[in-house]
Amino acid sequence: MAYENIRLDTEGAIAVLTIDRPKALNALNTQTFLEMESALLLLPSQVRVLIVTGGGDKAFVAGADIAEMATIGSAQAREFSALGHRVMHLLERLTIPTIAAVNGFALGGGCELALACDLIYASEKAKLGLPETGLGVIPGFGGTQRLARTVGKMRAKELIFTGERLDAAKAREIGLVLEVLPADQLLAHCKTVAGKLIKNGPMALSQAKRVIELGADQDLRTANELESQAFGVLFGSEDQKEGMKAFLEKRPAVFSGR
Repeated sequence: MAYENIRLDTEGAIAVLTIDRPKALNALNTQTFLEMESALLLLPSQVRVLIVTGGGDKAFVAGADIAEMATIGSAQAREFSALGHRVMHLLERLTIPTIAAVNGFALGGGCELALACDLIYASEKAKLGLPETGLGVIPGFGGTQRLARTVGKMRAKELIFTGERLDAAKAREIGLVLEVLPADQLLAHCKTVAGKLIKNGPMALSQAKRVIELGADQDLRTANELESQAFGVLFGSEDQKEGMKAFLEKRPAVFSGR
């Protein structure tokens, strides 16, 4: 399918979704969200890891498109927020691992997009933050919730209240990103990580992601029960049999995803 504001490129089991509006610093508008939604729903079945990044050399996603938002009213703002939440939730609930390659500005909606991914890596020139209060609004695509779950409630309040922009090193220090790479090495690093992931059992990765996400909102006993159930389910899979057989035979496993 042809898109105007995004690109989806596949390299075997790895796909790269690029937000590609460099003249607008890849800002998220309604059309971009709808194109992202379509791409996520139509991901090829062979894709086992998705990398999300920004086009051009300045921005991952600089934020939501203020030019589109400036003149809308409350009802339209609520609809725009609901659309953004829908896309972020779809990204977060993919059964495959997702990696944000933050190659520049990741402010507002861009930071929220990164937070909806499983793993976040940033270039040395990246800037991250949720500056919406400086515009008289708040994050509208899950930022108030995912940031608090990532860096802690008090740190999230500080960042949202002040609207501070963090450089990549500070973002790593507080646990907002995992690693900081030179700009020309970022995407290659993310592909290397993706290459490690696709060597493991796809059903196991899917269940691990599911249990971590669901368990985070449960008490420990309930979360451990979710883990135990998933552990048992995997022992009925061909992948489990192949993985353990390969280990005993001292060879790489060949997983089928069944």
